[in-house]
Amino acid sequence: MKLTLCEPWLIADLGGPMRVLSFAPHRPGFVTAERILWREVRNSDLTPDLDAEGWLAHQVTALDGPPAVAMMTSRAVARFRQASAGSVSCTATVGLGNAERVGHRRALHDHDLPAYGTINIALRLDAGLTDRAMIEALTIAAEARTAAIIQIGMAISTGTATGTGTDCIALAARPGTADYAGLHTELGEWIGRATHDSVLAAARDWMREQAAQNP
Repeated sequence: MKLTLCEPWLIADLGGPMRVLSFAPHRPGFVTAERILWREVRNSDLTPDLDAEGWLAHQVTALDGPPAVAMMTSRAVARFRQASAGSVSCTATVGLGNAERVGHRRALHDHDLPAYGTINIALRLDAGLTDRAMIEALTIAAEARTAAIIQIGMAISTGTATGTGTDCIALAARPGTADYAGLHTELGEWIGRATHDSVLAAARDWMREQAAQNP
């Protein structure tokens, strides 16, 4: 997965058309794409009345290029972290200003920082997977992300943070016949390790920055 930083964009080139499964705001679900994009925005841009999906679609069209899946974040895209394991590559940007604990929900005024940031993850798997395996692979990535955030031990009013309210994961793979990607498989191990390591590194960067700004 070749990365190009061209602020406000971070562009992950998949090396050709691949199947991408995501819940991204631009082209979610199962689609064919050649790129996964991050679009950096300011916190002040993310107003309650913003048509975020429409705005992002317009931005992607203006960028031009091959078909893409796109996410957006107020986290500086230059602060991405990348990790790989086996044939899996993962890139993550992490901001935790709107951190949450799963199973609980804080009111907006309860958030510690007036920021969004979010956790955006892109994975490229050099494997040919069925729909079922891609869905399973996405759950492994989500589990690894959560484990990484728990590991940093960020305390919020509802307990220990497990993610943010606006996390997004996009996973790219070739179509194929491999039907499993769980924790007992080599592929599942690679997905988990690459995701965990990139998210943990990016989260630690964010925590260090906050500590420096708020001693």
